[in-house]
Amino acid sequence: MNIGVPKEIKNHEYRVSLTPAGAREFIRQGHKVLVESSAGLGCAITDEDYKSVGATILSSADQIWAESELILKVKEPIASEYHRMRAGQVLFTYLHLAASKECTEALIKSGITAIAYETVELNSTLPLLAPMSEVAGRMAPQVGAAALQASAGGRGVLLGGVPGVRPGKVLILGGGTAGLAAATIALGMRADVTVIDLNQSRLAYIDQIFNGAVKTLVSNTHEIEQEALASDLIIGAVLIHGAKAPKLISNELVSQLKKGSVLVDIAIDQGGCFEDSKATTHADPTFKVHESIFYCVANMPGALPLTSTYALSNATLPYALALANKGWKAALSENPGLAKGLNVHNGQITYKAVAEAHGMASVEMDFLL
Repeated sequence: MNIGVPKEIKNHEYRVSLTPAGAREFIRQGHKVLVESSAGLGCAITDEDYKSVGATILSSADQIWAESELILKVKEPIASEYHRMRAGQVLFTYLHLAASKECTEALIKSGITAIAYETVELNSTLPLLAPMSEVAGRMAPQVGAAALQASAGGRGVLLGGVPGVRPGKVLILGGGTAGLAAATIALGMRADVTVIDLNQSRLAYIDQIFNGAVKTLVSNTHEIEQEALASDLIIGAVLIHGAKAPKLISNELVSQLKKGSVLVDIAIDQGGCFEDSKATTHADPTFKVHESIFYCVANMPGALPLTSTYALSNATLPYALALANKGWKAALSENPGLAKGLNVHNGQITYKAVAEAHGMASVEMDFLL
């Protein structure tokens, strides 16, 4: 099978979907790997690095898409790539379709088979979303701390405080992979950290691993409002598998927050968990709502491509090899967790939460398999 690795062209996206080590594994198992020239330069991987393991370098994205049966990407296709997709081709990447009707419609129109990293499951976990959630979660307190500086329009609060001065207060909505990672870094910065989540067992786990140093609260409207009003930095890290994120912070609540407070929305890929959230880029990451600063970059890990690329490739490679070795239908039939990654096939939506987000119809995956 021909495996295509196009260069990512989303704003300030420096990751690449396959490392030379991964390419070597595909080639060892009898496949041909086609890499677009300079696809890996953003994370210090050269064309020569790919060539040294037997990959073929092609000069244009058009060639990659035209000659490949399986396309491996990092981020969802953008408008300038839609025309390259075709029926009979398999796309394996992050899609986050519940937040993008435009991309959903483009996939449907193309007839391509689209498998999303973020909805692949393993024992009720999301193994291909987890590494990037970890990166984004660890980034969130860092970017939030930078935005809190007065020079960036923030409150001028040092999260860790100094002796005799209270530390900054950080509220984290969601105690999953991203929320836990955010709590780890925020606590390491010596902030006053609170995590709110619906799952009491998860809260007990967080309380245990941090020996009570991170406060935990069961999620409800009252607790969210009270904690938000007291916070300097709010990190949104809620997730519903494949569906739009719930809106937990209203515009009215933002109007009452501390002047110069910062809200970082890790859930922006799924539409965001703040009412005023809108996707931004690394080129222009923040905007102001009332007197607060919003950071809503839709590809946060793209700013740390070295770490992110290797973490992502390590996680996705076994699944990508299964798709190449067995074909998508057999691979999904044998692995129910991978089957949950199928979002669109032959002009039909196969993931119910995506269809519901856009008021469209879906088909049962079992019918296709």
